[in-house]
Amino acid sequence: MDDRRLAEELRLTIGGLVRTVRAADTMPPGESAVLGYLDRGGPLTTAEIAQQRGVTHQSAAKTVKDLLARNFVRAEAHPGDGRKFLLHLTQSGRDRLAEERRRRADWLGAAINTVLDADERRTLEAALPLLSRLSAHLHGT
Repeated sequence: MDDRRLAEELRLTIGGLVRTVRAADTMPPGESAVLGYLDRGGPLTTAEIAQQRGVTHQSAAKTVKDLLARNFVRAEAHPGDGRKFLLHLTQSGRDRLAEERRRRADWLGAAINTVLDADERRTLEAALPLLSRLSAHLHGT
């Protein structure tokens, strides 16, 4: 298989896997994405969240408003710009995100154990560092 075909097959396969796993989510995708960004990247502004998600500021602001109302995030004045707010993940938000991640991992783990034999599971495990390196390269890190 040539590099272009390999790249396209990888993109389609991983994209399909991600969409399938997300279908098991019990939270709207925007909400779990925002909680994930805050968990991984620390406090962010609504504008930074919109940029990372590739959505409009209005769309991010609606999601943030819903998360604030459910006490999954809290806002504090931005230390460098009083017109902005920094959003922080609350313990409730952290707990909700952990629950969602557990559900995904359990569901995917059950499928791995059902579909793949021991050798295939080892092959999949061996591929993880390669996929991680590709992802880091594409993110510029």
